Amino acid sequence: MTFATTSSPTHTNFKIRADILELQPSLVQWRRDFHRFPELGFQEKRTATAIAEKLTAWGIPHQTGIAQTGIVAIIEGKKKSNPNNKINQKVLAIRADMDALPIQEENIISYKSQIDNMMHACGHDGHTAIALGTAKYLWEHRADFSGTVKIIFQPAEEGPGGAKPMIEAGVLENPQVDALIGLHIWNNLPLGTVGVRSGALMAATEYFHCTITGRGGHGALPHQTIDSILVTSQIVNALHSIVSRNVSPLESAVISIGEFHAGSATNIIADFAKISGTVRFFNHEVGAKLAKRIEEVIAGICAAHGASYELNYTKLYPAVINDYAIAELVRSVAENVIETPEGIVPECQTMGGEDVSFFLESVPGCYFFLGSANPDKGLAYPHHHPRFNFDEIALATGVEIFARCVEKFLN
Repeated sequence: MTFATTSSPTHTNFKIRADILELQPSLVQWRRDFHRFPELGFQEKRTATAIAEKLTAWGIPHQTGIAQTGIVAIIEGKKKSNPNNKINQKVLAIRADMDALPIQEENIISYKSQIDNMMHACGHDGHTAIALGTAKYLWEHRADFSGTVKIIFQPAEEGPGGAKPMIEAGVLENPQVDALIGLHIWNNLPLGTVGVRSGALMAATEYFHCTITGRGGHGALPHQTIDSILVTSQIVNALHSIVSRNVSPLESAVISIGEFHAGSATNIIADFAKISGTVRFFNHEVGAKLAKRIEEVIAGICAAHGASYELNYTKLYPAVINDYAIAELVRSVAENVIETPEGIVPECQTMGGEDVSFFLESVPGCYFFLGSANPDKGLAYPHHHPRFNFDEIALATGVEIFARCVEKFLN
């Protein structure tokens, strides 16, 4: 097996085998094609068709139409793994998400999104290209590993969530998956780094919508009203105190109010006001306390003012919890690919959420961050920004890490 060393503009060295380096132009081409034609969750028909066409052309067995637009490719290794000449029956899954975001792209690039108000602003185009490249490489090198690899192309990570429907459709069965790995291209880390840790990596994601109803009236006669804006303002302030006064300082949690809508004129006290917010945490016991306290605070303040409320609270994704052994597998592989001591970043937790968490609740696994920011090229805008983009050198690096994880886990 031949390896080559590439040097990025930040002078970080990657140990990438020659066959994977040869894939880099195709990885870039695929990624840019997906970027030009982004699709929202459960609408990834063009993306899924392009993936299926490539898998078919390469001769890779696959199933389409899972959870509407999802695809699973199955690659069986051919390496004999023990003296009895038996094939290892372990199964490793690799997961990549395909969907884009409802954002108008502002980048001036040749592969700018051709669809109004849709953009790959989180790197899922790169995830899909990396998974495709991994599938092609593993299929052509089946003799290098035993066991089976399932490559899962998942819809709708950004919402409403495609992981759970895929699991319910049986993607972790027939054959039964023993472990799962996945990556996120990550502009919060520089190119040439990998963020990997065991335990909690990404937060549980929950949200709420609340309507507070008072009694409207003339702005000059507030004593005749129950001012919904006043009540809701006090609620917002109180909600922001929950984490600081009800959660242990040793735990991590966030409550953020993202929307506040009320009123129709300067001299009218509004009948009602609406707020919406998000709740993030790692520990499910903390999450249960937060949900309880949110309603208690809203109910108490409304009661004090004679207002009423309607609260809709939704649990979206659980926390992303990495298995220790699989995280160690990824870390050991990444150390050999990223050839600088500072290249492995264990303190990479984020309060962002990801529905890969449903997979990791079902099987042991590891989700990790692939550093992709390159300020020298102007590629350092944050995720979900209309000018988000990343250094495409990360694509071949992702394939290399996946391929080595397959070989080390299955062999």
